[in-house]
Amino acid sequence: MQKRFLVYSGFSGAIAVALGALGAHFLKTKVAAGVLTQDNLQAFETAARYQMYHSIALIAVALLTEKIKNNLLPKAGYCFMIGIVLFSGSVYLLSTASLIGLSDVHWLGPITPIGGLFFITGWLLLAFASIKHSRN
Repeated sequence: MQKRFLVYSGFSGAIAVALGALGAHFLKTKVAAGVLTQDNLQAFETAARYQMYHSIALIAVALLTEKIKNNLLPKAGYCFMIGIVLFSGSVYLLSTASLIGLSDVHWLGPITPIGGLFFITGWLLLAFASIKHSRN
């Protein structure tokens, strides 16, 4: 399980850096050309930032699973993984839909807060795992 979290984190972190660079360079030119809005660019950058935050959190979960033995940590890790896909993935698609030729992707809108709930749940599980560990 630790290896799974580290592998996912590594790939997710690399993707976050690549997409962050894409936003900082390529997508900025699309805003200047009027193809994307500044709000689209900011949303895309938020998705990349949250993906990186949670990729790093996943590393912490992987390392803590060696020290803290309970079932809450793996659940936190899986919540971070799901949150990255749902939150960041939906925001990437929503913010670039006009650029990549997707139409009617509004159905993705409700997916974003579900991803956010997975992030919040992951953090809470991490906190509860720490509380449970300190009591033992």
